[in-house]
Amino acid sequence: MVKKDLKIWSKFREGKKSTITHKEYEMICDFHANYLDHPLEKPCKCSPKRINQMIFDLNKIWEDSQ
Repeated sequence: MVKKDLKIWSKFREGKKSTITHKEYEMICDFHANYLDHPLEKPCKCSPKRINQMIFDLNKIWEDSQ
């Protein structure tokens, strides 16, 4: 991850809430497409399983960047 995105993701990880905002949803989708090199995917918000997997994937990239 580039430095700017590392800072953004670090701040996101500090949050302890069980829901995400629309802005955070957009960020997750954009980061996932960018860092896992695939077309932009916007999974349905009604089924958080895919979104949680995307967050897990991005956390792994963040950890590897530390």
